[in-house]
Amino acid sequence: MCEGCGCGSEKSFEEEVAEVIQSIRPMLQNDGGDIELVNIDEDKTVNVRLQGACKGCPGAAMTLKMGVERLLKERIPEVKEVVAVQ
Repeated sequence: MCEGCGCGSEKSFEEEVAEVIQSIRPMLQNDGGDIELVNIDEDKTVNVRLQGACKGCPGAAMTLKMGVERLLKERIPEVKEVVAVQ
């Protein structure tokens, strides 16, 4: 069973990551930005693409590491790191 809801379904690592990314999107969208899950490497590095206002923002690196990466690692400890790609 998945931990949160007890629905009886096992979620893949990719599905879990995608759910967390989706939960973050509204916060970024409120500031004119967005985030897209690009892929996940074999070593569990999560590659994302920052979009909109986030794309060229000087604070994007901090948002990525202190926000997105921290939240992903909290919810999914197997995540190695989060990296922004073009």
